[in-house]
Amino acid sequence: MKNVVEKRREQRLRYQWPIWFAEDLNGNLFQGQMVDISSGGAAFKYYKHECNIHPEQEILIKFSVPQFDEDDSFEIVSFKRIGKVRRVEDISNDSLKAAVEFAQPLTFKPAEDSITEQNSNLYFSAV
Repeated sequence: MKNVVEKRREQRLRYQWPIWFAEDLNGNLFQGQMVDISSGGAAFKYYKHECNIHPEQEILIKFSVPQFDEDDSFEIVSFKRIGKVRRVEDISNDSLKAAVEFAQPLTFKPAEDSITEQNSNLYFSAV
């Protein structure tokens, strides 16, 4: 068995909620499904036949993230970000997975940070 060295700087929050993205900053929105997210980027699945994004392309992304508090309840926070496509992978006959790096990181680490009174007003952000 191989030993895998983890190079990620933070944990990823894995969830399967809708994500919307546009091939250009003013284009039509397409729907995908979130795979995982960190403060610096996200991965999502989408249908091949709907659009044609490629590595190094800048896209607009709209998504929501559950933000947990100390009681294990959560709030939904919504974001709009510009991101650079870093990777596109075939995952089935009709689906692709894209990995995107945000131009502006999130203000929290979705898999690691909980909501506090101090940071609760920092989450909403627009392009």
